[in-house]
Amino acid sequence: MTNTLIVICGATATGKSGLALKLAQRLNSIILSADSRQVYQEFDIGTAKPTLQEQQLVSHYLIDICAPTETLTLAQYQEQAQSLIKYCFECDSANQPNSQLNSASPVPLLVGGTGLYIKSVVKGLKIPRVSPQAELRKSLQQLGQKQLYAFLSQVDPSAGAKIHANDSVRTLRALEVFYVTGIPISKQQGENPPSYPILQIGLDCEAEALRERIEKRMDKMLAMGFVEEVEKLGQKYGWDLPLLETLGYGEIKQYLKGEIDLKKARKLTISHTRQFAKRQTTWFRAYPEIEWFDANDPDLLEQVWLRVKRLSVD
Repeated sequence: MTNTLIVICGATATGKSGLALKLAQRLNSIILSADSRQVYQEFDIGTAKPTLQEQQLVSHYLIDICAPTETLTLAQYQEQAQSLIKYCFECDSANQPNSQLNSASPVPLLVGGTGLYIKSVVKGLKIPRVSPQAELRKSLQQLGQKQLYAFLSQVDPSAGAKIHANDSVRTLRALEVFYVTGIPISKQQGENPPSYPILQIGLDCEAEALRERIEKRMDKMLAMGFVEEVEKLGQKYGWDLPLLETLGYGEIKQYLKGEIDLKKARKLTISHTRQFAKRQTTWFRAYPEIEWFDANDPDLLEQVWLRVKRLSVD
């Protein structure tokens, strides 16, 4: 299993973090988060961030690496993840060869539900190193989507053919990259897959079972002080902070502003989370290399453990 990356992915609330924690303890490994909100400091309960106790059991990386007022780009995430994986492999090669799975070599586990984060690593996405340009974006947005898309079709026909005419986010990004670098984004993209082997484990469960999991997790978050967390963040950073519009935080924000009651906020969060989970499942199902396991199987850990042990003989 030397120089192998293990990925644990799937929809929200399928138990990825719990499985990863137990597996990491058996492997004496580390966990790299692949969650686009856990990278932000102070956003803890609503993102189901590993607790301090869990972080003491297993070393976690790529959480709390960005201030809530800043933006972590996909390129920055990819660079940090790749550096950590490389470090693990260098540590492994420095040790004497050992076929035991519980050796001291830090096998990296990439764990989370942000598909693009995972894809950036396992596919080696080529990402233009252009940070968001606030002033440029503001100027471009004043022209309107129709005009922007027309510009894009002129300067980068290949990108224009792939991007929908109403997709303002991707249109703006493509133009941003072009105006900053002078090179069409379509010529800067592609894939450069890593040479090391990757085992991708996906967790899935039936819709009704997932609904129950989502409801239980929401109630647990509320019991842990989710409302108080959102209130504190709103008071500290202002209620217009973009992160306070994300899943869970936006609904609790509505409650704190008196727009809905807490019961309604809970119901909306559960509903929106189920919709989000469905989109995540659709994303991950598009990749045949992912090996799926039933999240509700009582023998899940042992089944995954058997699959991991096969890496020594594959």
